[in-house]
Amino acid sequence: MRKFNIKVNGSVYEVEVEEVGGATYSAPVQAAAPVAAPAPAPTPTPAPAAAPAGSANVVAPMPGTVVSIKVKAGDKVSKDTVVAVLEAMKMENEIFAGIDGTVANVVAAAGQSVNTGDVLVSIN
Repeated sequence: MRKFNIKVNGSVYEVEVEEVGGATYSAPVQAAAPVAAPAPAPTPTPAPAAAPAGSANVVAPMPGTVVSIKVKAGDKVSKDTVVAVLEAMKMENEIFAGIDGTVANVVAAAGQSVNTGDVLVSIN
């Protein structure tokens, strides 16, 4: 008996095939019940950093990938300063500071995947 996994339209089926020593076998082959494909291991997402007292967090407005971070800790920013560029649905979106202040902490990094609400930058 040999076992094989067969993928049909995205569903994985485990089938067993019996080898018959050179003889012709004409019985219909029945596939086993679908077997769920193993789920990929989830990528750990860093916990959002708590904003220090008197500061605000700039968060991702949508899920995507951080293309670049335009500021570093200690930079002075105004509400219309671009702090990050986020790629979502094959479009690059500029993320603005939203408030005037000084960058307290840069949480996200270029290439990182983020979800809606994940902290990108903290501003005092």
